[in-house]
Amino acid sequence: MVDPKVFAEGISIIGNKIIQLTWVQKIGYVYDKDTFKLLNTFTNNVGAEGWGLCFDGNKLYMDDSTNRIWFLDKDTYRATGYIDVYDDKGPVNQINELEYIDGKLYANVWQTNNIIVIDPKTGTVLQKVDMSGLLPDSQRPANFDENNDVLNGIAWDAQGKRLFVTGKKWPHLYQVKFLKK
Repeated sequence: MVDPKVFAEGISIIGNKIIQLTWVQKIGYVYDKDTFKLLNTFTNNVGAEGWGLCFDGNKLYMDDSTNRIWFLDKDTYRATGYIDVYDDKGPVNQINELEYIDGKLYANVWQTNNIIVIDPKTGTVLQKVDMSGLLPDSQRPANFDENNDVLNGIAWDAQGKRLFVTGKKWPHLYQVKFLKK
């Protein structure tokens, strides 16, 4: 699908299309959801880099390695606004994978074991979940890289109301449930 010279990043589905970002190349790809045929590309001139992407049914949310989450038009992929993400200690930088679940944004924080739940209107961190210990040392491959093979995947099964997480080069996908605060 993507040129091997390009580092593909965030991906989201909008109707019958798959939208995909690239990390630093500033290119976005649009594919047919059923055939994976490339329909077109677009210039992603929003933010520092292309990291996570998700869709709430009306707009796309995109993060860029900072504490900023951009709002993108679902048809033109152009910025329409943004929020900055803060917790009680200040800005939360390196927001990475994004998922929209029941009116909130879920994101992992790059190179940490944390998943945060964000109010998409204000950028306020509503909850922080420490996923340390999810992948025990005994299940890590011999060549496991602590700095790169980190928590990095969040997927929501809306029909089954199930949340899944994983990481780069992790051998398992985990179904998890966050308890209400």
